[in-house]
Amino acid sequence: MRTSLNNLKLAEEYLKGQATPGDALLFEARLIIEPELQEQIQQQQHAYRLSHQYGRQQLKAQLEEVHERLFTLPRYAGFRRLVLGIFGKR
Repeated sequence: MRTSLNNLKLAEEYLKGQATPGDALLFEARLIIEPELQEQIQQQQHAYRLSHQYGRQQLKAQLEEVHERLFTLPRYAGFRRLVLGIFGKR
């Protein structure tokens, strides 16, 4: 169990570019001689990409909600006019 936690820590440091040069070199050597470690790294990279993509989708949804509120609710009419005045056609 402890070994897998150490591997996870080393893998995260390596993938995030936070590993020391020596640790990175040793980790790269392990990737060459341990195919299962290489597979784990690929899976971890995939998980990072999915997590990042999900975060972007959530942020986009939140921004859309704010936009919808600011530009449709009557109480924000003054703000809407101000923004359109700044960015509107001249």
